[in-house]
Amino acid sequence: MLEARNITKAYTIAGRQHLEILRGIDLKVGMGEMVTVVGASGSGKTTLLNLLGTLDTPDSGEILFDGEHLFREKKYTLSQKALAKFRNRKIGFVFQFHHLLSDFSALENVAMAEFIATGKLPAAKERATELLATLGLSDRLDHLPSELSGGEQQRVAIARALMNDPRLVLADEPSGNLDSRNSRMLYELMARLSKERKTSFIIVTHNEEYASLADRCLQMQEGLLSASLS
Repeated sequence: MLEARNITKAYTIAGRQHLEILRGIDLKVGMGEMVTVVGASGSGKTTLLNLLGTLDTPDSGEILFDGEHLFREKKYTLSQKALAKFRNRKIGFVFQFHHLLSDFSALENVAMAEFIATGKLPAAKERATELLATLGLSDRLDHLPSELSGGEQQRVAIARALMNDPRLVLADEPSGNLDSRNSRMLYELMARLSKERKTSFIIVTHNEEYASLADRCLQMQEGLLSASLS
């Protein structure tokens, strides 16, 4: 479903220091597969997610989605407008800090993106209600983020990421602010969703115990990916 070939990325710091982050990443992710990426802070895990999610541009390499080139010859094959539409429809994002809107309920936070895209509020709320129920939040629909636990807030964030029925969800340290019990529950939930909904997940984490719940766990080290030894 997703394939990255020989992806490289470097940054120039203070106009002179060349910092090589990714040195030739190869990755294939199948439909409904859950892949975790572990590694030390600063190893390039988040950079990789940003490139796969088209939020940043690789220096070289290729990215394919459903067999079609998304990036090659050092540029995206889509216009910026088409790329934004692609992200909106094909990719969901979950971050360590859930970024829920504090003045809106759980239901409104999840329904917001579809409502903005379609202008159809009743349909958006109906689908958001179904998603939140799937994630065990039927009794939290009208609660504000401040009235939810950390684990509940992250489940709302996952529901929001799934709202447009994406093919791929990218999650960056999604359990970073949760205790061990809620962290494990979150990873088990994502593993279940990947199989039930045939949605692929790529999850960056520093916790190898939870990472092992995935179909595959990969290690990021010195700008390269390899199978985790754990």
